[in-house]
Amino acid sequence: MRTAGWLALSVAIVAGWTVAVSRAAEEQPAPPSAPPSEANAPATARPPASAVQVTPKDAAPPPSVTIIGASDAHGVLGRDVLSAANEDMGRIVDVIVDRSGHVRAAVIDFGGFLGVGSRKIVVDWNAMRFGKIANKKDSITLELTKAQVAAAPEYKEDTPMVVLGASGSLQPLQAIQ
Repeated sequence: MRTAGWLALSVAIVAGWTVAVSRAAEEQPAPPSAPPSEANAPATARPPASAVQVTPKDAAPPPSVTIIGASDAHGVLGRDVLSAANEDMGRIVDVIVDRSGHVRAAVIDFGGFLGVGSRKIVVDWNAMRFGKIANKKDSITLELTKAQVAAAPEYKEDTPMVVLGASGSLQPLQAIQ
């Protein structure tokens, strides 16, 4: 329901913005030699002398809009992660992207009880199976065992990270020149 609300709000904002830009482009500035009756118009009706007129060539094109059906995509933050053996592996707390914006990994809050004793582990995005995640109660399956994840080093922000991948599917990041 939230997704549909945000989608409707986004479409309304884009539509309003498009109408406002097109109206501004259609308005013609008053000629410099206006008749004396228009010279007595209130000061608020005239734009300030320093205002920049928006012309159609200066106006940015409206953004593209894509509509994704409610059953076609879902958020993953906060989702439970289970192993193939149905063991609790934790919860997704962050997503790691590379410099080009491609999703590379997920950060899972693993272990502990009620947040005490847990630690963050980074797992390869391709090691996760999303299957049926139609609602927030549906979980994501990780192709790693609980022992493999437990042996992984903890993720700390702004430090090099070790990313666990399932059977060699992870491609290394290219060194930054």
